[in-house]
Amino acid sequence: MTDSSEPRFVDTTLRYFTPPADGSKPWTSTSVDPITGEWVSNWEYATQAINVENLRGRAEVTLDKNGFQFFHHPAKHTSFANDEEILREYYPESIELIKQLTGASRVVLFDHTIRRRRPGVFDTPQTRQPVPAVHVDQTTASAVARVKRHLPPDDVEGLLQRRFQIINLWRPIHYTAHDWPLALCDCDSVDRSRDLVPQTLKFPDRDGETYAVVWNESHRWKYMRGMTPEEGVLFKCFDSIQDGSVAVLTAHSAFEDPTTPPDAEKRESIELRALVFYD
Repeated sequence: MTDSSEPRFVDTTLRYFTPPADGSKPWTSTSVDPITGEWVSNWEYATQAINVENLRGRAEVTLDKNGFQFFHHPAKHTSFANDEEILREYYPESIELIKQLTGASRVVLFDHTIRRRRPGVFDTPQTRQPVPAVHVDQTTASAVARVKRHLPPDDVEGLLQRRFQIINLWRPIHYTAHDWPLALCDCDSVDRSRDLVPQTLKFPDRDGETYAVVWNESHRWKYMRGMTPEEGVLFKCFDSIQDGSVAVLTAHSAFEDPTTPPDAEKRESIELRALVFYD
């Protein structure tokens, strides 16, 4: 049933990719400019006015149709106090949840990030902020590299011959996420040949690759307003099935929601990144 008190759409802005002026391959470093607090890169953002549809009480979306899927499933682990506890307690229950929601036979969690929005604090590995820019976490090349990086060498060849995905599990922690929530773009509104630009992501010890995203007026943005810590969303960063029969990936971004209550707590969230395999 639709909740008439919920806004159907909200107007906001998102930051999209503009290519480097010299025509070179774009790159972004995980090091931060000490003046601006932005990650260092060889390209700039273009701000675009958009509207985001609020799915609270409305149509259901699914991983294979849209690229993302909301759920209500309270976590047993709720403190998120340190990495050791998260690995020991939150990882196992999240693996089982992903299997339950996807039907996967094997799930390997390879990373997690806790984000706490703190105005005036720069984004560092110790103080991760919401990412206010449209992006996709993986390209095909980096997804394959993740399998090779995180799975036993004897397993890799067989796993790459079957369907696999990279899926993020995102949920608010401690507070309802009115402040700077997560917007997700319907996969079938993205022109993957036009809108996605591979960019090098420079870590201190290696290079990865993500997609920067070019604005397209066809993009359809969605969110779930006021997600609670008992709720969450799975969204695809990669699917090895790329014949058009299923959604492959989800462009996403944090955004400023104009309907955020003035007394809302600053956003805190955790995202897990999972390699997901099927028999």
